[in-house]
Amino acid sequence: MPYRYLPDIATADVAFEAWGETREEMFCAAADALTNVMVDDLASVAPADEIVISLASEELDLLLFSFLQELIFLKDARCLLLRVPRVMITEAEGGLHLDAVARGERIDNERHPMMVDVKAVTLHLFSVRRQENGWWARVVLDI
Repeated sequence: MPYRYLPDIATADVAFEAWGETREEMFCAAADALTNVMVDDLASVAPADEIVISLASEELDLLLFSFLQELIFLKDARCLLLRVPRVMITEAEGGLHLDAVARGERIDNERHPMMVDVKAVTLHLFSVRRQENGWWARVVLDI
């Protein structure tokens, strides 16, 4: 599991760190951490639906922020729980571009008892950085 939850960050928030050898692996780990805050068993989310996500940003940290916000939006607007097995980040004139394939299904309260409802990603303590062994992010979620 390339993420861990951080205790005692804030009263009404959940925080986690996610990492990977590449930026893409770190983004996938952060997506799993986000979904795992809401449902206890990630394996219960069947890959029944496929959603393509395309985003752009000038900065990597803002790209991760937008990516996680998009997953929350899809949960709220379309009642989808999603996992992201593949992310591609490319550099182009003007910044970074993300293309991701998210797979999941509509929330089924019998199979996906929701632990908490994530409202948003916050910028509080939010960070992304490169380390010797890969990429690392800290994320705080408003619940």
